[in-house]
Amino acid sequence: MQNALMVAVVASAVCGLLSCWLVLMGWSLMGEAVAHSILPGIVLAYAFGAPMAVGAFVFGMLAVLLIGGINTGSTLKHDTAIGVVFTSLFALGLVLISRTPSETHLQHILFGNVLGTARGDLYQVAALGLLTAAVLLLRRRDFTLLAFDRTHAHSIGLSTGLLSTLLLALLALTTVTALQTLGIILVVAMLVIPGATAFLLCRTFGRMLAVASSSAAAAAVVGVYASYWLDISTGGSIVLAQAAQFALAYVFAPRKGLLSRMRRRRPLSQADRLAS
Repeated sequence: MQNALMVAVVASAVCGLLSCWLVLMGWSLMGEAVAHSILPGIVLAYAFGAPMAVGAFVFGMLAVLLIGGINTGSTLKHDTAIGVVFTSLFALGLVLISRTPSETHLQHILFGNVLGTARGDLYQVAALGLLTAAVLLLRRRDFTLLAFDRTHAHSIGLSTGLLSTLLLALLALTTVTALQTLGIILVVAMLVIPGATAFLLCRTFGRMLAVASSSAAAAAVVGVYASYWLDISTGGSIVLAQAAQFALAYVFAPRKGLLSRMRRRRPLSQADRLAS
């Protein structure tokens, strides 16, 4: 239980950080593509006795390269290239699972198995999570400028292509980090919802990072305890906790919430006009 809680908190906090840039750059679909495309890498790594994290990272980067290649080498739109690549690689992973004899449940990769976290998994998640968070925070200003104004970033000498590649590599690493907690199916929620929630609540990017990371960690704690005491899916519980946070922010956020926007659209009454 302690291992599960620590893994969920670390993975959620790191995903919360990265989700801020994914939301601002409109890369939510790219997160889904990487998350699903790493499945064949995990199965092949298991079959050949290699670390699963290595196989997942290799296929995550392969998906990014294939999407970029199709996008630049054809007239297809970006979302079409993403759909072709990630569904094809995900299908390959499912076929490999069905043909790979295994004493372990590879299906846990699809749906997560956080309550079965061993001490070695905890160390691996902690190392990858700290590495990803350190790079994100050290290059925070460059990534933020890339998200808001790519042209200005290029004009001041930043390599936008290199920064984009680095961010995508961190996306692949973060996906590997979160696999143990949510599995491939739900990891995309962890990469999108915290950033979307923080976007509604915050006016500065620094606060957005803090709110996204802390709210994701809080949802992980609630989800793990709820799944333990109620005997329900851990990954599903964590995502539902994050969805509840987003729903509250969507309705009650001070400036961007539904109620606030309705108040601003309400026509002024005679008393309001006199008072103004």
